[in-house]
Formats: sequence, C-alpha cells, structure tokens
Amino acid sequence: MNDLILTSLALPLLGFILIFLCDRNEKRIARISFWCTHAMGLSLVALLLAWAGAGFPNYEYPWLTLYETSTYRFPIVFYLDKVGAVYLFSVWAIFSIIVKYCRVYLHREEGYQRFFMTIFSFVFGLNIVILSGSLDILFAGWEIVGISSFLLIAFYRHRVQPIRNALRAYTIYRFCDIGLLLGAWLSHLLFHENQRFSQLAELFSNPAVPPASNTALLLVSTLILIAAVGKSAQFPFCFWLPRAMEGPTPSSAIFYGALSVHLGVFLLLRTLPIWSYYYVPRLIIFTIGLLTVLVASVSEKTQSNIKGQIAYASITQVGFMFMELALGLESLVLVHFFGNAFLRCYQLLVSPSIVVHLLRVESSTDADFTINKSSFFQFLPESLRHTIPEVLQNSLYVFSLQEGHLEMLVRALLWSPLKRLGSNINGMSMTNKLLYSVAVFSVFEALLFNLGFNQRYVALPLSVLMVLTSLSAFSEKHSPYKVWNAIGASSLLAGVAICFLNPSAWKDVLLFASGIIPAWILGIIVLSKLLKNEVFANSPFTYRAFSETQPQLSMLLFLSFLGLVGFPISPTFLGEDLLLSHASNFGPWFALPLTITFVINGIAAARVFQRLCMGRPTELNNNSL
Repeated sequence: MNDLILTSLALPLLGFILIFLCDRNEKRIARISFWCTHAMGLSLVALLLAWAGAGFPNYEYPWLTLYETSTYRFPIVFYLDKVGAVYLFSVWAIFSIIVKYCRVYLHREEGYQRFFMTIFSFVFGLNIVILSGSLDILFAGWEIVGISSFLLIAFYRHRVQPIRNALRAYTIYRFCDIGLLLGAWLSHLLFHENQRFSQLAELFSNPAVPPASNTALLLVSTLILIAAVGKSAQFPFCFWLPRAMEGPTPSSAIFYGALSVHLGVFLLLRTLPIWSYYYVPRLIIFTIGLLTVLVASVSEKTQSNIKGQIAYASITQVGFMFMELALGLESLVLVHFFGNAFLRCYQLLVSPSIVVHLLRVESSTDADFTINKSSFFQFLPESLRHTIPEVLQNSLYVFSLQEGHLEMLVRALLWSPLKRLGSNINGMSMTNKLLYSVAVFSVFEALLFNLGFNQRYVALPLSVLMVLTSLSAFSEKHSPYKVWNAIGASSLLAGVAICFLNPSAWKDVLLFASGIIPAWILGIIVLSKLLKNEVFANSPFTYRAFSETQPQLSMLLFLSFLGLVGFPISPTFLGEDLLLSHASNFGPWFALPLTITFVINGIAAARVFQRLCMGRPTELNNNSL
C-alpha cells in the first residue's frame, strides 16, 4: 500500500512535468494526459482494493522526516480511511472525464498546454490534501490547489474580468488561510506530537479527560471553520464562486462544481474530533450552513447564466452538508458529496450544449422563442404566492440580485480597512516613516526600562513594523519595485523578530531566508528587465501581458512569486512553519502578526504578477488597482 500511495501522488506530478517539457503539439499533450490519467486510475484502484482487502483500516504511512531539530520535527505522513477513499475515487473518476472532454473541447485553444499543466497540478495538490496525515501536509496541498485555481480562473488572460475575478478568489483563499495556519499552529501548541489525523480520535476518546479546555477547543474549531468556509464558498463568502466560473467550462466543472468546492467539507471531516467535542462549534457550523442555504438558494433564482445557477446550486448543497455534519451525519455527507460532485460536473459539461440547442430551436421556429422564467416563489402554492406583498417580493428580488450584499460586507470588514491603513502609510514621506519608526521603538524602550529589559520584548515593535510594511505592499498602486521590496523587508523583519524571541533559532531563520532572499532578488532582477525602457514605469499598475511578449521572464517572475508566498517547492514553506513553531514556544502572541504578514504578502505578490503578466499585448488597460 505504501508504494501505491506514493505512485498515486507521483503520477499527476509526472503528467505535469511531461506536458511542461513537451512542445505545444496537441496530439502529444493529449496522449500524455491520456496515459497518465489511466495509470493514475489503475494505481488508485489497486490502492483501494488493497485497502479493502486489509479490512478497511485507518491506514497511516509515515514516509520520511523532512526536517528535524531537538525541538521541532516535520514528518511527511499519509493517511487513508473511508473519507479519503470516497474522495480519491471521485477525484480520479471526474478528472478522467474532464481530461477526455478537454482533449476535444479545447482543440486549437491557444492555452491548450497551459490548461493541461494546470489541471494536473490541481489534481496533484488535491491528492496531497486527501492523503495528508496532518494539517501541515494538508496545507501544502491546499496551497497547490489555491494557485491552480488562481491560474485557471484567469485562463482567458486577455479579458479583464477573468483576471480580476482570479485575484478576488485568490484573495478570499489567502484571507481564510489565516484560519488554517493558526489552526495548525494552535493544534501543535495544544496537542504537541498528537495532532496527526490518526491520533485525533484517540486523543478525544475519553470525555472525562479533554485534551484542552473548551475555550481552547472553540478557538481551534473556529480557525479551522474559517478555512473551510472560505474554500467551500459558504456564508459570508458565497459571492466568489459564481465569479470563478470565468475560466473554461471543464475547469469550472472539476474545480467549482465537483471537487474544490467540497474541500471545506473534507477539512471538517478530517478534524471532526476537534470541533465535534463541544456543542458550540456544532451550532456555529449548523448556523453557517443554514444561512448559506437561504442566501444561495434565493440568489440562484436571479442568475442570468447557467454557470451562475449551477454555482449557487452547488453552494446550497454544500451548505446542507455543513448542516449534516453539525448533526453528526458523516456517512450521509459522503453520499451527498458523491452525488453532488458528479451531478454538478455533468451539468457544467453539458451546459454549452444546452445553450447551443436552445439557440438552434430558436432559429428553426417561425415565431419568437422565449424561455419561460420560473417564478421567484415557485415553490409556494399558487394561492399563497399571490398573498405575498409585492413590496416583499421586490425586496427579496433585489436582495438576491445583490447576493445579499455579502461582497460589500466582506470588503468593508476585511479589505477596505487594511487598504486604507496601507494607503496612509504609503502617503507618508520617507522622513516621516523614519520618525514614526523611531517613535515606536522609543515607546517600547521606555516600557522595557520600566518592566525590566528582556530581549524578547524587542520583537514587539518589530512585529508592528512587519505588519505595517506588509500593508504598505498591499496598498501600493504605482511601483512594482516598492511592492516587492516591502514584501521582502517584512519577511526579513519576521526572521529578525524570531531571533530576538529565541537567539538559538538563527539556523531556522537562515533556512527561511534561503527561500525569501533568492526569490526577492530574482524578482527585482526580472522586474528591472521587464520594465526596462517602460514609459509607464511610474504610473499605476496596468495589464501589460508580459506572459506573451516576455514568456521566459514571466515564468521567472512566477517562480519568484511562489518563493515569496511560501509555496511548497520553496524552503520558505518549511521556514514559515519553523517561525510559527518558535512563536509557539517563546512568544505565542507573535503567531497572529506573523500569519497576517504571510497572507498579505501573498496577495500583494499575486497582484504584481497578475498585473504585469496578464492582459492584452497590444493595448494597456489604465485602470489602477
């Protein structure tokens, strides 16, 4: 079984590499995708048969230890149970359908090779998530799925709207990653070496001896729920999923109709012992599911396109799954997921054919052909429908058109305050920034003098400067150089702060810097080459389509972006976990500003890459960020 687990993970990665190395010949790409998909299917079927032959155990496979010190250990552990088995089979079945469909559907599409590379990377990340044995490994696959989503939503990169919606979805992903990062950090703090998924059930098996207080468990559950709600587009993040349908229909089917939208449910199933131990998290999950069902079901009624209707229908069903989880119906959730995933995939794949069929029917009739719209209250009896006041009907109709104003609410609570603070920082002169920095250190120095000097307290002003520097990058509108330098500077401030918290951590800080500094320098070099002789160098960011005019440099900028955001291919990924580990031991308060910095830096770097490398090569869009 161990070899089959590794083979199931390696085959999608092998497909990605082979497609990347081959030329743009469609037949060769289709042949590679065909054989890799079937090989992955054989491997997964063999794995599931071997697992069934062993009696359906909760099987754990510790592969290797990636990094280990006297106080820290990062094992790569894989885990398979009935939840993973259902998800693995669904992934392979739907992925094989999508690959077969795309080989013809995307014929002569300019981004044919790019599309297949992205969906293979998506499946690789998805398999890591499903087979992960701990939250740390799950987060690695979570990041791969997030980057793949970002690239596929912006697949039609000549159009402004898909590009904007890609950043919108990625922003929601990154904001909700705060919950997953802090949840993993807090589970390390509370459960120590017992935070593997195979150990959680045993850890919570004795109701008389809880592993932590109810308050601590509620906090961990809330953090995990934030990540699940964002990934599955639940209340209040329902609005991003219909906009993610800007990508090709097959990617919408595999991502947002069938698989990716159910990852929040998977996360809750994996962490079931934590949040189900206490009744308050169950009540919160049930309430979120109920609110999602109400908002998404009425929003679906006013969607003007098939994809939008299917998106809200899928969101509604996931909301029901949240409610089923809260009621303890885990087996029903698996059946519900299986049916909903295949149904939404089918609906999205046939939606273009339905539109073409209706257009043909319309053109073949002599009279005007119209599609009768369903009533907004069609589920009510006719006699009761007429008793509803017209004002209430109109109000609900406007409410559903505006999707409950959820996007405005999230923007007002999360996006706008941070951007406003960052804009105020960027509006200061360099002299004022230095004066304020000196003032911050002076205030903390006075406090330290009164409390008794402790070098750990120096991390306090450094954490403040670290977050403010990230906010400066987040709100910068004119210079990609300033964004990149602010990201690098805030990351180095994080490392310096950890050194003050624990001077013996300098080796781990160097490991973190070994990913940040090369990515930072590479990005600056690439930006200098891309923007050389640019007449718009000091203007607000514009879509410049360097992916087509300068593909090699754009690829280097993308690799630099991955290094800065802590993508699993970079030492930065392990370095971020090391910094959070030192925060657990020497300054738990430092975990929050550190996580906020990592998340905001990722959004700022993605925006630079998006604005410079996407768009039309023949014209510049002068819309600022």
